[in-house]
Amino acid sequence: MLGRLEALLDASGAAPEIEASLPVGVRPRQLCARTLLLGMLLCLAEGRPAHLTRIHQALLELDTETRRRLGVSVDWHGRPHLLTYRQVERTFRLVVGALAKEHPDGAPTCKLQVLCDSLLEASVVTAGASTVPSSSSLAVDWTDVESFSTRRTKHNGRYADQEAAWGHRKGGGPGEKAALLFGYYLSLATMVNDENGAQIPELVRRMNLVACNHDPVPPMVGVLTSMATKGTALSDVVVDSGYAHRVPAHFALPLRAAGATLMMDLHPSDRGTQGTHQGAICHNGNLYCPSTPTALFDIGPLARGASSEETAAHDQRAGELASYKLRRVTANDKDGYHRVACPAVAGKVRCPPREGSMILPHNRAEVLCPPEHPPICCTQATITVPPAVNAKTAQRHDYPGKSWRASYARRSAAERANARIKDPATIDITRGWCRLMGLTPITLFLACALVVRNLAVADAFNERQADNARRVAAGLAPRARRRRRRTHSDLIGATTNAPP
Repeated sequence: MLGRLEALLDASGAAPEIEASLPVGVRPRQLCARTLLLGMLLCLAEGRPAHLTRIHQALLELDTETRRRLGVSVDWHGRPHLLTYRQVERTFRLVVGALAKEHPDGAPTCKLQVLCDSLLEASVVTAGASTVPSSSSLAVDWTDVESFSTRRTKHNGRYADQEAAWGHRKGGGPGEKAALLFGYYLSLATMVNDENGAQIPELVRRMNLVACNHDPVPPMVGVLTSMATKGTALSDVVVDSGYAHRVPAHFALPLRAAGATLMMDLHPSDRGTQGTHQGAICHNGNLYCPSTPTALFDIGPLARGASSEETAAHDQRAGELASYKLRRVTANDKDGYHRVACPAVAGKVRCPPREGSMILPHNRAEVLCPPEHPPICCTQATITVPPAVNAKTAQRHDYPGKSWRASYARRSAAERANARIKDPATIDITRGWCRLMGLTPITLFLACALVVRNLAVADAFNERQADNARRVAAGLAPRARRRRRRTHSDLIGATTNAPP
């Protein structure tokens, strides 16, 4: 593990950048930035909490030759000298000072964000040595990180953690209640497979930490657009309604300009009809014929636990609605404009004003009551759609149809990433995991924790792939995923011999 972490750290180039920004004293420091970061990674890889004392302990437990090589043990006036906790504390304080803002405001500096990006990208490349990630799709979500602060104001009216702030946590699952928290919002961008692509390890590729008095969406959008600017292409970005409901200029428009295609769950306020464009009806991110039956616009997302019959009926109505959708005929130009064609011109419906469409088979949908005064979308073969139309709701697949559900299901990778770092059996970043306060030290430890998490996820993925390959070579089917859904029979059987 040590050699792997050293190779990862050297590939990131983070240590020299930090070392160059640290002040030079009269006497050289025994602990360099590279050894400090390596100690942080070792500490977290061994399942220890993010405490400076644990970093010191992890470095001292290395073998003698490694301690000498890393500078943990040096010759001082002819005698061996082991690294002290005070030296760890001082070097860490210098690193935090070099990466923090002069006047903290609850947001990271560019230097700190670049450091986190380089560490996570190096972990993705290192973890993919045997299975090279070939996906450019990301599932994005944020979670809460509580501060170790006592949450009580001091005599000067300030908190012990001066960058943390009060925020809101809302559980989306059954029985989960909303609550206040004092701390930060952590946003993660997790790699997922492209549509119809092979499965890949779900590695966290980017992160961002801000105080709870900041909106977490615009900073994370800046991180993703910066990634695209530096040459890493963006494909699908899968998010929930918490991102989709943001002002388009803060989320949707910058990502589309960076080359991303959005896949998102629409907020209830954004669903349904949202005005018109040149006579075409704006509905759930698409443009529809003005003669579309209004009953088809009442389709909503499937309820949880819907039966197969309900699912089939829902998908049939979604297919009927899709036949009235104006078909895209061009891709977006550099300014975000594209053109769409009338569904009758595209051969999707029969419409009397479009005489050429009346020769289509009678099994196609037919416009029975065309508008008396046809709008522009009915008189022209195609119309131009500017980026401001459906700016918040436009996405790859028709919401909430079958294709959309299959593609949006990839967002569960973001939930798994959040759950793993909060799992008491793994990293467990709950309150007390890191007793340092301030955005910069917490961000450093979280970046190292995510690096360790990526390596563990990649190892488990490679092990499953190798096991499946062995089973196929032996003429057996690949190992099926464990069934986690518990039925009535399971619950009854589990309580048969239970005490009364």
